Amino acid sequence: MTATTADTRRVTTAKAISEAIALEMRADPEVFVMGEDVGPYGGIFGSTGGLWDEFGSERIIDTPISETGFIGAGIGAAVEGMRPVVELMFVDFFGVCMDQIYNHMAKIHYESGGNVKVPLVLMMAVGGGYSDAAQHSQCLWGTFAHMPGLKVVAPSNPYDAKGLMAAAIRDDNPVLFLFHKGVMGLPWMAKNPRSIGPVPEEAYTVPIGKAAVAHEGSDVTVVSVSMSVQHCLDVAEALEGTSSVEVLDLRTIAPLDREAILASVGKTGRLVIVDEDYKSFGMSGEVVATITDRDPRMLKGPVQRVAYPDIPVPYSRILEYEALPTRDKIQRAIEAVMKF
Repeated sequence: MTATTADTRRVTTAKAISEAIALEMRADPEVFVMGEDVGPYGGIFGSTGGLWDEFGSERIIDTPISETGFIGAGIGAAVEGMRPVVELMFVDFFGVCMDQIYNHMAKIHYESGGNVKVPLVLMMAVGGGYSDAAQHSQCLWGTFAHMPGLKVVAPSNPYDAKGLMAAAIRDDNPVLFLFHKGVMGLPWMAKNPRSIGPVPEEAYTVPIGKAAVAHEGSDVTVVSVSMSVQHCLDVAEALEGTSSVEVLDLRTIAPLDREAILASVGKTGRLVIVDEDYKSFGMSGEVVATITDRDPRMLKGPVQRVAYPDIPVPYSRILEYEALPTRDKIQRAIEAVMKF
């Protein structure tokens, strides 16, 4: 089954996520949801819309604004055999509960000698572009991917969002499910038309750790994830007839699908990486290392990285967009590598 399945209804990413959770909750009574505003409100970005009406307050639990407390409660439930989906709201809030995330959720399986599983999904909103400023606009998937014990996924479209959420809930490991505000398809936020797409009604999974070729090409590989994939696809389509651009949607940052990166760059010989996370010590550098560790002779010229500069996210819309990986920056990077 692919994202281009014929005669499939079209829904938003927000709807796809909540639908995946509902299907898993119907199939498994151990699945439940807890977090900030996940109940009657349906999550501030619609990720749990409609769930409280069907499952009620016993399985859709609104929590106080005490992130360490409710994430700890989710970990406890997970090690006792339940499958919690916990929403932290914004990834930026991780700082107040990092001990629970990294010293407990990520390490319990290892520290127990593999005897204790932690099947918990931690769902968080990421991304800028909406003047939400420095404490509500980061991506940070590179931060969590750096930490052993955590799987990190970031879908770019509704089909993948539903499949990855189902796979995350079924996984026996802790999974961070990071959804970009811009891909949710909400009417009150500026969005790309790709935020609404074909999604089958039935349950299915998208494998964690497998990238997807979102647009085939032969001249240059553009590797990206989440909202930036939508921008890369816009640029790839605009450049058709001038440059043949292959867009590789990682979908998962940890574990990273290195073989997919190698296969694509092996075909094109040119590489651009687009990442809304910070440039230094992050995903973009890891993708480059995937090539240089194997064989730098695969590259016809220098790699171009279009990533967020190492600065706090500005509140000013003009300054924020100066820093974000926009379509213009992506196109200029592609044109730069095409000189080689």
